[in-house]
Amino acid sequence: MDQNRRQKLGLTGLLPAQIETIDIQKSRAMRMLRSKSTMLEKYVFMAQLRTTNINLFYKIVIEELEELAPVIYTPTVGTACLEYSTIYPFLAPPGVPDGLYLNKTDSVDAMSQSISNYVPVEGYKPEIAVISDGSRILGLGDLGVNGIGIPIGKLQLYVAGAGIDPRRTLPVILDMGTNNERLLNDELYIGLREKRPDEEEFYRTVDNALNALCTAYPGILIQFEDWSTEHAFELLEKYQNKILCFNDDIQGTGAVILSGVINAIRKVQKENDVSPTDHRIVFYGAGSAAIGVARQIQGYFQTEHDMTEEEARRAFWIVDSKGLITTTRGDKLAQHKVYYARDDTEGQQYKELQDIVDYVKPTILIGLSSIPGAFNNEVLSRLAEFNKQPIVFSLSNPATQAECSFRQAMEATKETVIFASGTAFPPYTIQSTNEIKYPGQGNNMYIFPGLGLGGVVSKTKFITNTMIYEAAKALANSLTEDEIAQGWLYPSLKRIREVSAKVATAVCEQAIREKLATSKELLEANRNKNEGILSFVKANMWSPDNTALTEQDGIVRNGKL
Repeated sequence: MDQNRRQKLGLTGLLPAQIETIDIQKSRAMRMLRSKSTMLEKYVFMAQLRTTNINLFYKIVIEELEELAPVIYTPTVGTACLEYSTIYPFLAPPGVPDGLYLNKTDSVDAMSQSISNYVPVEGYKPEIAVISDGSRILGLGDLGVNGIGIPIGKLQLYVAGAGIDPRRTLPVILDMGTNNERLLNDELYIGLREKRPDEEEFYRTVDNALNALCTAYPGILIQFEDWSTEHAFELLEKYQNKILCFNDDIQGTGAVILSGVINAIRKVQKENDVSPTDHRIVFYGAGSAAIGVARQIQGYFQTEHDMTEEEARRAFWIVDSKGLITTTRGDKLAQHKVYYARDDTEGQQYKELQDIVDYVKPTILIGLSSIPGAFNNEVLSRLAEFNKQPIVFSLSNPATQAECSFRQAMEATKETVIFASGTAFPPYTIQSTNEIKYPGQGNNMYIFPGLGLGGVVSKTKFITNTMIYEAAKALANSLTEDEIAQGWLYPSLKRIREVSAKVATAVCEQAIREKLATSKELLEANRNKNEGILSFVKANMWSPDNTALTEQDGIVRNGKL
């Protein structure tokens, strides 16, 4: 901002004399950020920066993503959600919304009015919304309206990871009340102090909210996030072929873990001559994410390795809180668990994970249980006895909920494990060689930003299962030769925008194949061999360096700088 611009805006005398570049501003912000003693303090600082200088915020996040991702999302977002009612007043200037709050008591008209009140930037309509009811936040359970931190964080990663224009994002929390007694009795809790509704009212409220959103913003992409397991599956089934939507916990998690599994299977096939069709996979955890992952991997076996549906289904053993899921266990199984229930245990039931590992002798062990330490030394060492390179995915997050750490997995398997986690773990040094090993991180950030970008730029009518599958394959194939040589399962986060562009391109190509893409510009790019889809996708990625937000874009969204 030069002096003439300051004078035009009536700011002379209100700011110090020095006019700084954004790089100087970044240096100051990073110094302040790194001076904070806790991750939650860093989260609050970045939230304040986002609502006072959004351009600077995204410059920092994009350029320092490896350092900032754990601050603005997992694991810190879990702590932030637990404390959201306490920190809420300090995240933004008065009158500046951090998201859209819709209540179960609202009619469609009332919700529509609330949506019209939320205008982050005049002239820009949201293209993508992340919506949650806060009923199953990470591995932390029902956090009610405190779960707003998840949609906010996801959309920040959409911007940083895939270049979605921040002026076209909409974080939404659907306040259904909460069954969390601690929150209901907390005088600081900012949500409805009511119990969650019955099923009839629940689905009516969701219908009202989605109708209001899709009426206000036709063609908006809806991402369902952190809904309770049963509702997550039922909402996806209900809306997948009606509106442009996907569920990140089911489909995004499934795709990103499938990608890592593909690369792990390739690795053991190459190094140990293990056929992809010989794998036995135990899932510890049977929620929406676990079943979503299983479905994605099963689709991979069927599509890429010519297994029948029955052969592929038989590769999975699913474990819930009562043990191995079987048809003869004697309890009523939730509908989403029925498909993978085993009928070949001759009436034997297995409850403890170590007994299940002994029985199945799995090649792959995947944790989505939110039970910290579930993969103990006995389980991991036993797994290593069956496999030269056991594959272990400890995916629950935040880190406090992980089934095991990278260090635990390396030590228990005598440093032979192929490992991925859902949250960041530090590298491990092999003492005998001083070689540094880095854990894979099966973070949904590798999939959902590119998936969303592909959906937005293609203007596809729906997000199909085949688009999700193609996104997973694109991620698996995005590794460089150097990353493969180092045994990585996922690409470097430093390349996340490049990777997201490839994922988005795969989604666009599949949307065209299925005749669901409606973007005339995309279809023209597909016909233009000189440009192509990848170039088109990259041209539609926002960056703070080439699309600076101005004071009219509402840097504080109240007309002031």
